[in-house]
Amino acid sequence: MTDTPDAAADFRCGYIAIVGRPNVGKSTLMNALIGAKVSITSRKAQTTRHRITGIQTRDNAQFIYVDTPGFQTRHSNALNRTLNRTVTNTLTAADVILFIVEAGTYGAADKQVMELLPANVPVILVINKADRMKDKAVLMPFAQQVAAERSFASVVPVSAKQRFQLDALEKEIERYLPHNPPAFGPDDITDRSEKFLAAEIVREKVFRFVGEELPYTSTVVIEKFEEEGRLRRIFAAILVERDSHKAMVIGQKGAKLKEISTQSRLDMEKLFDAPVYLEIWVKVKSGWADNEAGLRAYGYE
Repeated sequence: MTDTPDAAADFRCGYIAIVGRPNVGKSTLMNALIGAKVSITSRKAQTTRHRITGIQTRDNAQFIYVDTPGFQTRHSNALNRTLNRTVTNTLTAADVILFIVEAGTYGAADKQVMELLPANVPVILVINKADRMKDKAVLMPFAQQVAAERSFASVVPVSAKQRFQLDALEKEIERYLPHNPPAFGPDDITDRSEKFLAAEIVREKVFRFVGEELPYTSTVVIEKFEEEGRLRRIFAAILVERDSHKAMVIGQKGAKLKEISTQSRLDMEKLFDAPVYLEIWVKVKSGWADNEAGLRAYGYE
């Protein structure tokens, strides 16, 4: 970067943690802010399982967004303990925190996340899905109700899906970023590898097409990732806990697995801007979600 010393001194760069209970739209918000899909989304709660970094570079600032798993309170297995550890570790390292709540909904699960927020980091209250509130007169009292719970740096209603107020949110974040040179290149959008992103894309399609029938304890492992010129050859395994779950993912005459494969390949080709050859198997691996060593082997921090 060939900035003058004055320009470099005026540049801001920092880490922004995106936190909230499951299913408030954290991943959708991050994807919208960086303008690319690097964190998977699903209506199914507990979709995000890893610390995902998304990068947006402007003329005067670099925003390094960290999407976190929704803080888990329902199940106490090794997987959820690992997810919760990821959330708390991310919060302590952040320069700014976006605390996401859903417009019109604020309950015990939101309060549990709020209690994790450190006192020495600026926290912006982001009220997502504001477009769903038909009566806008209700939005202000709701914002005041949540804002009364703690001292927030600012309060910004947004709609990640409709891209409503995202510019205003970005301006608020920039105010609190420290003066630092950029940590990543101007064209970088994530610090994650294509191999990691490929696994996440397949996992998203599993949740999307199999839906609520499949327990959330399923994951995806990339067994082989090869590049031949521009072509990516990807061999993936979907791990499930039982034979009955395997049948759900495969579907009648393999229809469900074919749909997962086709949509995954199309998303990969769009993200990688390259042709993709994709093969997917479904394997039964019982107990993987409650095995600490197994979780580390599958990439859980």
